[in-house]
Amino acid sequence: MSEFTLTLIKLGFLALLWIFVLSAVSVIRSDMFGARVDLPQRAAKPAKPAKPAKAKPAPKKKRGIPSRLVVTEGPNAGQSVDLGRETITLGRGTDVTIRLDDDYVSTRHARFVTNGDDWFVEDMGSTNGTYLGHTRVTRAVAVSAGTTVRLGKTVVELRK
Repeated sequence: MSEFTLTLIKLGFLALLWIFVLSAVSVIRSDMFGARVDLPQRAAKPAKPAKPAKAKPAPKKKRGIPSRLVVTEGPNAGQSVDLGRETITLGRGTDVTIRLDDDYVSTRHARFVTNGDDWFVEDMGSTNGTYLGHTRVTRAVAVSAGTTVRLGKTVVELRK
């Protein structure tokens, strides 16, 4: 093998090694600091205060239907969110509804969705899985109030 060919192989291997190192640093950076979020710019003029609208009474909730999702165990114990019609996502990412500081939770770990009165939990392809009681969630599963859902070392439950 000629000296020139050997030098080209060495330089190619060095370039490949640097590409690997830079991609590893990029993954570590995004895991530690999260994705970049662009904030909207403020308007130059202050907005005029809106006229206060008459508040419509909130629709009454039926008895037995959960109204809050509460973190009961783990680093974020005590954190909660009101249930509405929107999907609630949990994970370590910046674009989730409840951000969990748990090393065993994926960036987008699980989500709670509703079809009206019923709530369902669904794993979003997490590494360590989502558990309803002691059963691993592999598809959307109905969750009733008081049932524990475990994500890593964090436990959440729906409450009335």
